[in-house]
Amino acid sequence: MLRAAYRPGLFLRNNLLALYCRCGDMRHARLLFDGMPRRDAVSWNTLIAGYSGLGSPRLALDAFRSARASGDGVDRFTFAAALASCAREGNWRNGRVVHGLAVVSGLARTAFLTNSVIDMYAKCGMIDEVRLLFDRAEERDEASWNLLLSAYVRMGWPEVAVNVLVWMHRSGVKLDSFALGGILKACSELGDSEDVRRMLHGCVVKVGLDLDVFVGSAMVDMYAKNGGLEEAIKVFDCIPNQNVVVYNAMIAGFARLGNDPCPEIRIEAVMLFSNMLKKRIKPSKFTFKSVLEVCNLTNAVRCGRQIHAHVILSGLQADEFIASVLINLYSKARSVNDSLRCFDMTLKEDVFIWTSMITAFVQNEHFEKALYLFRELLYTRKETDQFTISSVMSACAALSVPTTCKQIHCHAVKTGLDQFTVSGNSQIAMYRNIGDLKASKLIFEQISCLDTFSWSAMILSYAVHGYESKALELFEKMKNLGVMMNEIASLAVLIACSHQGLADEGLRYYENTIPDDGFSLDVKLKACMVDLLGRVGKLADAEDFIMSSGSENDPILWHALLRACRVHGDKERCTKIGEKLMELEPFSASSYVMLYNLYMDAGKISLAMRTRGLMRERGITNEAGISWTDFGGSIHNFIDGDNSCSHNTIHTTLEELLVRVKQKTEHGGTNIWELEFQSRKLSESSISRHGELLAVAFGLTTLPSVAPVRVMKNQRISWESHETLKLLSEGENREITVRDPTHFHHFTRGSCSCRGYW
Repeated sequence: MLRAAYRPGLFLRNNLLALYCRCGDMRHARLLFDGMPRRDAVSWNTLIAGYSGLGSPRLALDAFRSARASGDGVDRFTFAAALASCAREGNWRNGRVVHGLAVVSGLARTAFLTNSVIDMYAKCGMIDEVRLLFDRAEERDEASWNLLLSAYVRMGWPEVAVNVLVWMHRSGVKLDSFALGGILKACSELGDSEDVRRMLHGCVVKVGLDLDVFVGSAMVDMYAKNGGLEEAIKVFDCIPNQNVVVYNAMIAGFARLGNDPCPEIRIEAVMLFSNMLKKRIKPSKFTFKSVLEVCNLTNAVRCGRQIHAHVILSGLQADEFIASVLINLYSKARSVNDSLRCFDMTLKEDVFIWTSMITAFVQNEHFEKALYLFRELLYTRKETDQFTISSVMSACAALSVPTTCKQIHCHAVKTGLDQFTVSGNSQIAMYRNIGDLKASKLIFEQISCLDTFSWSAMILSYAVHGYESKALELFEKMKNLGVMMNEIASLAVLIACSHQGLADEGLRYYENTIPDDGFSLDVKLKACMVDLLGRVGKLADAEDFIMSSGSENDPILWHALLRACRVHGDKERCTKIGEKLMELEPFSASSYVMLYNLYMDAGKISLAMRTRGLMRERGITNEAGISWTDFGGSIHNFIDGDNSCSHNTIHTTLEELLVRVKQKTEHGGTNIWELEFQSRKLSESSISRHGELLAVAFGLTTLPSVAPVRVMKNQRISWESHETLKLLSEGENREITVRDPTHFHHFTRGSCSCRGYW
């Protein structure tokens, strides 16, 4: 038109303006508007609506002010467009001003403008103004009632919304798909209102909207969210011309079943997804997210990979919600590299995708990578949340590095995230793992809103650190307060009963209380029962318990029984269990080493040599024993059998400590050291075999005299090392804590918290 020098009239210019606005080209729309020789209310309305639709509410309000000042005239559509821009921004102050101007102009009496004002106040969360305006409205139509209904739905007040629906019906207002769809959505959040749901379903059928796709999808969602899966399937089957929204509601219903014991039921969601593809219905990102969640719950990794391929074909691999589910899926399958690839495909804009990847690293025991990724997250200056901090604390707890744990705790305090219960629970577990029981207790006392996990974490902290009576006392307090039990609390109680030798009480709790609490018996609880029976010498009962537990092929239970047999000197049973573990763990180096030692103790040298030869033939190497301690922000490692020059000073220091302790015990008339020294000459070569002794010596000489010495080791400490540490704690009058994979050993004044059983 410009090249032809054609001069369009006002009608055609307004159409051109609407074209640019609907295409999102507001720059050319503004140029066209400014060049218009004449404008009317339609021109201004189009410009205001264009700015509002593109998320520029301030420009929309500026245009509204200019329209009122121009003298071109404003109508009800001008006010409606301005109110819509205020609603989009949630700016109730400007919305109230526009409302006042509409009242002054006399246009606010119409139902059309009344509805616009109601919608604005509803989207700003001002429900009192919505109800007041509705009650005082001179004109109402069906849209007015629907807006009032949707306002209560948006506020999360489904009970009031149901009352409004009844009011509508009694007032003779025709119920349409918008009203019924909204109320069905509200009732999906009502937990125990089956009668209301059935009443609404009957209402839908009576008005003839049971075949409507919009209402049908809302009914499917309502039933599926509240456990009515059979009803949801029936409604789904009755809907003609099913679209992606209906399929999404049905697939999401299967995903919400959670930990349902029947995975065959949940896998029906995958069949629905397959039917969608056969009908050439294009899946949305919500479809992929729901069906992948079903794969996640059923551990259907192979199926999940195929759906992942469809995600890529649909170009949705960068969607962070889908990527988060994929990260969890591959993480559970121990395929953390695939999780990382999914993470790298996203833009990493939201913190939850970072949290998912950090959690995946933690679950797959890549703790250092989890901390590196968290540091990278901090560099992006994105705000972390309590779930991110909780996962990072889990990584710190596993690494057992006190300095890093305290740094993460300080970050949580600085950002205010330590106030969340989930963060506090992780702090309790973190300090428990590094042996700082006082810090765990202090954090427990500071949590303002204790939940089941808070109590369980603290009870377990007491139990594993040798304070069994306090653990049982806290457990009784938890029960008296009516706090729901979980697996962690039950595990802590059994540990406490085991350490106290309360076999009858532990067995009674295991058989009577745990099944009533509604959770399944996992292998850790069963291992605690084996340990409990083993500690009191009931080895035959412990073996019978394993055989009848349904987990007789789980090596954890047999390791617990083997530990008891070695303490009680049952060499024959030890050998039999060692051979059993060799069958269950044929590629575990610890099984070969353990069986070798058992044969040597039993005098079966030929069998011991055969075991060592079998280990060599299969190419299985023994994992090196590593002990580490934290000092000055650095980790100091000590490897068993390491005679390197870097540790010569520590060797000398340890020998000096042992001599000094010997002198103190001799002066005090104690004959423990004499017995130890005469039976086991701790030469330089034997000292180097125990990295934990070198780590303790390093801590005793570098840390302040009042600071406890904390050492971690990746293998169980030997009896020789255990007795030496008892003497060091007595001779140096220091608190020494050594954590190995099975126990926390707190050495104070010549005694250990394990009471000789480890």
